[in-house]
Amino acid sequence: MPNQARPGTGEQAKQLALGQLREAILRGDMAPAQRLVENELAEQFGVTRGSIRAALIDLESQGLVERIRNRGSRVRVVTVEEAVAITECRLVLEGLCAAKAAAAVDDGQVARLKELGSAMRKAVAGGEPLTYSDLNHELHARIREFSGQLTAVELLERLNAQLVRHRFQLALRPGRPQQSLNEHLAMIEAIEARDPQAAEAAVRAHLTSVIEALRD
Repeated sequence: MPNQARPGTGEQAKQLALGQLREAILRGDMAPAQRLVENELAEQFGVTRGSIRAALIDLESQGLVERIRNRGSRVRVVTVEEAVAITECRLVLEGLCAAKAAAAVDDGQVARLKELGSAMRKAVAGGEPLTYSDLNHELHARIREFSGQLTAVELLERLNAQLVRHRFQLALRPGRPQQSLNEHLAMIEAIEARDPQAAEAAVRAHLTSVIEALRD
């Protein structure tokens, strides 16, 4: 967006800065512990320091940024212990979403999940861990979407945003995509069978495996 078209102040400017900062953190363009200098960010996004400051406060509430007294803001570092605790919460909420999805999916939605499963197989066979990671993320997102459990979806979006660095690290660990693939395919099969209990159990088994991998 050209600078002259950018809203420099107000709520629109804050939302612009918030969206772009959040995406940069989630893409890994801004690394954990990286300092977030208000003047530099204001110039980069064509907004005021006040808009940047308001965006950083929102990102702090989302667990993506930490503000250090007398030192400014930085991208929050999520420790392994925190990642495990977050994944334990995901286990419950994503299990609920999988059960709800299994009870509610239509044939078109099942077909979409199976397409993702096929693409995940192809990514693993082709040795493309980052592509597999993106597909993994999309599969979980579609299951949440198909569940219709909006409260769980909102909570999970906040939790998952804090795990980006750990998700990429696991995807690049030798042998991890191959193990995770079978767990995801079991989730798809249970939802296709419209079996809520099996779907919830498959998600719990997968996320238990993620916790074990995080602790390794």
